[in-house]
Amino acid sequence: MSPRPSPRASLGTPPRVRDGLSAALIVLACLLLPFGALAAWAAYGLTDTGRYVRTMAPLAGDPAVRDAFADAVGAELTDELEPRLRGMAGPFVRDAARSFTRTDAFRAGWDTANRVTHTALLHAVRQDAGGRPVTVDIAPVAAEVKRRLAAGNVPFAHRIPVPHTEVAVLPAPEADRLRKGYDVLEVAAFWLPSTTVALAVTGIAIAACRRRAVVATALGIALGGALLALAIAVGRHLTLTDLPVGLHRPAAEAVYDALTATLRTASWLLLALGLTAATITWLTGRHSRGARRAHACAPAVHGSAPEPNRTRA
Repeated sequence: MSPRPSPRASLGTPPRVRDGLSAALIVLACLLLPFGALAAWAAYGLTDTGRYVRTMAPLAGDPAVRDAFADAVGAELTDELEPRLRGMAGPFVRDAARSFTRTDAFRAGWDTANRVTHTALLHAVRQDAGGRPVTVDIAPVAAEVKRRLAAGNVPFAHRIPVPHTEVAVLPAPEADRLRKGYDVLEVAAFWLPSTTVALAVTGIAIAACRRRAVVATALGIALGGALLALAIAVGRHLTLTDLPVGLHRPAAEAVYDALTATLRTASWLLLALGLTAATITWLTGRHSRGARRAHACAPAVHGSAPEPNRTRA
């Protein structure tokens, strides 16, 4: 038995036209869903400094991140040494840097560095930086490594300089492009999700068979979640492939996975929610059709038996 049309399906626009328009709106909503989720995550998730610091905090215990940090700081301090001291003190400097990454001081410094870096990036994308790169000073970390070396009686530790090195975390051209993209992102983060919901609701409302439209929308949500998960995986591959030479790849992998953890969770929730809603709607529709069919057959089964023919005496 075919699904019953809406009571208003026979009024005005023909059901076939209503279903066609409904399908177009639902398909468009489902295509916009991954883009809306990405825009909302980038605009509202990544731009919250407190949330960003909490997301990055566990990475202070990641071995790949600690090694990358220790190598960078150790190399920076070693380069500042006099040439005749590099061969002697260089290994001690790197060992001290690695030892420092296992302390509470490093974890506190890691949170502070992430907070400072994130604040600098937000300032760069929200205001005109005048074509300057985004930089962070690593002098506080260098000073702590020097102090630990001196406390360990490492030779010539007191002669290690502590330069105020401005490390560029975002080159000037990239900062300008990021600023322009951020302006578009702020608009998209509001309008894309809102448009997606409006299109889906409208598509369901005008459908001649709303139950079928709900099932189609739920399956579209599940497909949108799957496409979002695929986009995260592709983005990870492209990001790691385009890393500059010399950048620590395992550390970059850990950072990418930490930043996209919320987005990955959202993609799997959309997939599970869509499949669950589609299954429940389909099962309830099947049950209601069975009940109607049973009700239609009831008079023939439970009706009174016909009177037998009377024969004349």
